[in-house]
Amino acid sequence: MADRYLSFTATAPGRFLTSRLGLPQPAALSRWTAERPSLDGHLLHLTAGGPSGLDLAPVLARTGLPTTTEPATGSTGSTSGSTAPAAVVLDATGVRDVDALAEVHAALHPVVRSVAASGRVVVLGAPLDPRDHHQAAVQQALEGFVRSLGKEIGRGRTVNLVRLTDASAAESTLRFLLSPKSAYVSGQVIGVGAEGPDGTLDWDLPLAGRTALVTGAARGIGEAVAETLARDGAHVVVLDVPQAEEDARRVAARLGGSALTLDITAADAGGRIAAELPDGLDVLIHNAGITRDRRLVNMPAERWSSVLDVNLASVLRTTDALLAKGALRTGGRIVATASIAGLAGNAGQTNYGASKAGVAGLVRSLAPRALAEHGVTVNAVAPGFIETKMTAAVPLFIREAGRRMNSLAQGGLPVDVAETTAWLAHPASGAVNGQVVRVCGQSLLGA
Repeated sequence: MADRYLSFTATAPGRFLTSRLGLPQPAALSRWTAERPSLDGHLLHLTAGGPSGLDLAPVLARTGLPTTTEPATGSTGSTSGSTAPAAVVLDATGVRDVDALAEVHAALHPVVRSVAASGRVVVLGAPLDPRDHHQAAVQQALEGFVRSLGKEIGRGRTVNLVRLTDASAAESTLRFLLSPKSAYVSGQVIGVGAEGPDGTLDWDLPLAGRTALVTGAARGIGEAVAETLARDGAHVVVLDVPQAEEDARRVAARLGGSALTLDITAADAGGRIAAELPDGLDVLIHNAGITRDRRLVNMPAERWSSVLDVNLASVLRTTDALLAKGALRTGGRIVATASIAGLAGNAGQTNYGASKAGVAGLVRSLAPRALAEHGVTVNAVAPGFIETKMTAAVPLFIREAGRRMNSLAQGGLPVDVAETTAWLAHPASGAVNGQVVRVCGQSLLGA
């Protein structure tokens, strides 16, 4: 369903009226297309806290954005023209005490207003040092800073924090956050380890020669994920329930993939998937999910158990079975779908919230073991309000609240979840593990 309010605020009368009434004024987001694969403009690289030792320059150069270390003369207050940076990267990994935090303010205060519409601000931080509570305090302070800036920056711009120790290991993450692919990801804190990417990687078709399985892929977000992974070169197996076989085959045929229909809640689902893919699997996307909303006092046991079985138990069983059978090849990726309902809670969704919080718990517990024992990373995306047929059926006022209660003041699109999933599935994202990344436009509640 079209967001008429977003369209209205793009008109002169709409801007005037909403400004006078103090209403949200969402900016149309610039998303990835083949014709416009990168942001328009240059990247401004700043430093706070002294030299960090990170070799950032070559990594930032490979984002495709011309890079400078000096703000353009007269850029303060500008929002258009050649002086407006498309993105700002602030290296704050060297910030170790409260005095050095002043350098964060000094670096961004003069330039943040000049960042172009739909631009990006990425702050780089260091992991918290358990031996130095001063360093840990100020590095944690960066999280509050980033989340707050994200809620005030406006004009479709996003702000995120990346904790890293090695620039090359963070290349896929920086490429994602500094591109139109991350249009609906803001206010996030992403930890990146130290595993560098394969130097022979094809960044245009990173999943070429790889097989990806997407559950619940016959429609909605799952279909968008399948499309995006196919765009990146993967052979996609479109998995859905037998009742959706016609749609699953249609999607698979369009993408040059294959269709597999089965009940993902069946005890032997993992074994059947492994049997259908004897050569193994590189990417496993747990997208299938259902809702059966009721307040707890009105929720029968069947509504509780069906949601927990599809959204959580099937994820656990299938993952365990595929790992035990060695069906996921070394270097594989598991990406599960959580939800901000599982992180912040949602009235009428105790079953759904429990299932999606469980997915986050699975990711955080399994990730280190799966990497150590199988060479496989485990992460999750947590969508917020995404424009789908399901949300189109939500009553008007609740739907409008869902759209506006985030820093970007609009709902996301299925492709926003798909792009984030594709980044986590990327062969160069091996250093990203155990992360739950919200795709919610930085929800104003609980996120």
